[in-house]
Amino acid sequence: MYQWILLYVLFSPLWFQYSGATWPQSNSSNIQLLGLFSDSPNASEAEITLLSVHSRAMFQAAMVLAQRYNITVDKQLIGWQTTQTRSNAIYALSSVCQGVSISNTIGIVGPELSSEAHTIGAFAKTIGIPVISYSATDPTLSDRIIYPTFHRTVPSDTTIALAIVQLFVRFGWTSCIIIYQNDAFGSNGADVISDAFNENNLSVVQTLVFDIATQQIRGNLKDILTSSPSRIVLLWAVSSHTSLILQNALDNNLLGPQFLWILSSPIVLNTFNQTFHPNLIGILTVEPAVGTMVDASVNTTLLNSAYDIWQQYEPETFPGAANVDNYALFAFDAAWSLIQSLQNYCSSLTNISSSSSCLPVITSTFCFDYRFVNPDGFLSTIDATSFLGVSGLVRYSNKVTNRIDGNFFMIRNIQPSSDGIDYISVLKWVDTTGWKTYTKTNAIVWPNNTLIPPTGFPKLSGVKLRIGVIRSPPFLMMKNLIDASGKNVIQMVGFIPDLIDRLQSTTGLIPEIILAPLNQTYGGMIQAVINDVYDIVVGDVTVTAARREIVDFSTTIYDNTFSVIVRQTSSVELDYFSYLRPFSLNLWLTLLVACIYAAVLFWILERKVNDALRDKSILSSISLSIWYSLGTVFGYGVEFAVQTAAGRLLTLGLYMLSMILVATYTANLASDLTLLKSKGIISGIDDVKNGKVPFSRVGILVNSSFEDYFLREVSSGSRNYYPIKTQDEIYTSLFYNYIDASIMDTGLLQYATNTLYCNLSLAGTTFNPNSYAIVIPKQWLYTRTLDVSILSLKEFGVLDELKTKWFAGSTCSDSSSSNESTGISIETVCGLFLTFAIISILSLLLFVWTKRLSLKDHLLQVTHRKNLERKNADLVAVGTVSNRIRSQSFQESIFNIRM
Repeated sequence: MYQWILLYVLFSPLWFQYSGATWPQSNSSNIQLLGLFSDSPNASEAEITLLSVHSRAMFQAAMVLAQRYNITVDKQLIGWQTTQTRSNAIYALSSVCQGVSISNTIGIVGPELSSEAHTIGAFAKTIGIPVISYSATDPTLSDRIIYPTFHRTVPSDTTIALAIVQLFVRFGWTSCIIIYQNDAFGSNGADVISDAFNENNLSVVQTLVFDIATQQIRGNLKDILTSSPSRIVLLWAVSSHTSLILQNALDNNLLGPQFLWILSSPIVLNTFNQTFHPNLIGILTVEPAVGTMVDASVNTTLLNSAYDIWQQYEPETFPGAANVDNYALFAFDAAWSLIQSLQNYCSSLTNISSSSSCLPVITSTFCFDYRFVNPDGFLSTIDATSFLGVSGLVRYSNKVTNRIDGNFFMIRNIQPSSDGIDYISVLKWVDTTGWKTYTKTNAIVWPNNTLIPPTGFPKLSGVKLRIGVIRSPPFLMMKNLIDASGKNVIQMVGFIPDLIDRLQSTTGLIPEIILAPLNQTYGGMIQAVINDVYDIVVGDVTVTAARREIVDFSTTIYDNTFSVIVRQTSSVELDYFSYLRPFSLNLWLTLLVACIYAAVLFWILERKVNDALRDKSILSSISLSIWYSLGTVFGYGVEFAVQTAAGRLLTLGLYMLSMILVATYTANLASDLTLLKSKGIISGIDDVKNGKVPFSRVGILVNSSFEDYFLREVSSGSRNYYPIKTQDEIYTSLFYNYIDASIMDTGLLQYATNTLYCNLSLAGTTFNPNSYAIVIPKQWLYTRTLDVSILSLKEFGVLDELKTKWFAGSTCSDSSSSNESTGISIETVCGLFLTFAIISILSLLLFVWTKRLSLKDHLLQVTHRKNLERKNADLVAVGTVSNRIRSQSFQESIFNIRM
């Protein structure tokens, strides 16, 4: 290996490029720092200016400034040399070999690329020379054990991964696609970002590789991106590769407004055709920043002096203080770290002779034999070095190779400008505060030239969806309407058509509504989504665990429960003794015995002193005592008063019985009558479970969530129910007495019993809380977009408005309405009136019995009177006949005389 590298070095061209005629000659010093800068042979002039030229100029400015400050090592000014690595690790190693072989090189600034840094870091470990990179960000370079002589002034990708995670959290993004170049920078950067995402509950849904050898992405970029559930692309590649990837994406219409791209490296905007500029708007670049950009302290004295030196020796490349590449400032601080460490280390050694070097080395024409005699002391000094540099506070650690202070980032946004498009700084990041707006006036312009942040997942705008729907009043009904031309048309109306209209308005989807056949089941609708007959199904489809195994569901569109529907009872069952039910038979008997006991005791206490009892017979006085006891217990009193103190005490006891018993009886009677009034065939689902209704008389819609519930909770898996194929069949089966009950969704049943079927009613309370949702395929691209839209409709009360519109109306009379009578029917208390009739008849009989003698006398008198009247009538009749005979004889005599 060493021999091959030696031959390569000996026979390869010398790629050292000193600063040129305009910069001071520096190769006269025996103490040299070597600067490595990557000028790719096929790089454009603009790319070289942004990278290598700026970094090389600031490196040389640091060296010139050190000489002006008269910083010496072994009484010599520190010299320098620069070389180009051509973005190739072997070229870089060759350049370093050349440098240490021909001069006393005591430190290396660079290289630029992570792939080069791995090789240079391993070589530096072998010879003990310190290396400080200004742009190699690969997180695996942080290992102090593997790379003991390596340091860097640029933040590691581990730090930028944390910043990216915070960026996603800031905007509510949850996933991304990573495209990376297949080298140490790209692969390890993608790995550390993926790890950071996993630790923070974010996801990398897809990774794509850009092959730097073939200059192409592995796989079909368009197919992979368009089929991904994420619409945020994180591109981890150097600028030249980034431009190639973006051009491919532009050709396939994979940038704005569909995708948000976040870049790790800036691109040169004028290399793209102006027709693509609108698509580039909204791109973000995450770049390491310096202290001046985040309001952190920097060494302005060093910075201004460096700019002055640059302008003095190479004015044609100086872009102005505001346009100097950040990596150039990191290059300055890398060189200044070595300069400060050299000065501090050598000044700390007091026991060396004037002829000895503070950094003794074993030189050799073969670079792998070049050795630092005692590198540990110098490396420890670098670890302990701390100063305020031009990029911010610079400090290192003996545990990792990373810079531990002054890690900043900024996000630049491609926005419209007067000249077309341009980069605008919009966000800044500091490890202590996270992301903040760069200035109050610089807003982020997102893809499609909008100020609204993207959601990060696919949008439904312009997407045509085949939406399956099923008839189910009031969710979906067919209604005859007359259109503008006067024709009779059938239109879908209901909760579901209105919901689809709202979703179309909020998402921009294009619906193709397909009405399912009348014999279609809900299970069949689920299967139709699986079979790609429908893209989604919108309807009263219940979310169940079994269904979730084969399809996905959106967020809830309707909160639901199950209910039992039955026929309304037409009459109340006759019960002649319902008024006696508030007390048990034993209690009635006990009360009767208590009243008789109290009556006897009252008669003993009061019969000699109470006027109402004293002159009465024993039977009569006892009867009055019983009357007194009953009247007092029932709370209505009697017509005579108690006379003795003992009688009053007994009366107090009767009052106590009366107060408690009457109140208890009244409450229980009211409760019993209310229950009797509301009593139906069954009282709820518990009666169904307990078999009060035969399972064969319970109608269940087949291939539905009701069937699943019945099999699971009621029949223990037995299909012994009455099978029903359509919802309408449930109602007709109840009408024709094929079934006594059925189980369905509460919302549907409430609408049906309030509007369509007034002679049906719900029994008991609701049960089995569940929900309706939109059926979608597994891993559907637009799940998040649909869920966000539904949640938005919920938050703005749109779903509640639809529920009120389609479920609140009622055309059926409600027996529980306050506008109608809720009185107890005569049938309920007919026994009470029957008892009253019997008592009244007994009272009449008693009255007749007590008046029997008087009635007998009255009847005799009436009979005697009628007999007299009959006799008088007979006498009158006889007299009338006699008179009539006399009159006739007289008339005959007169007639004879006349004759």
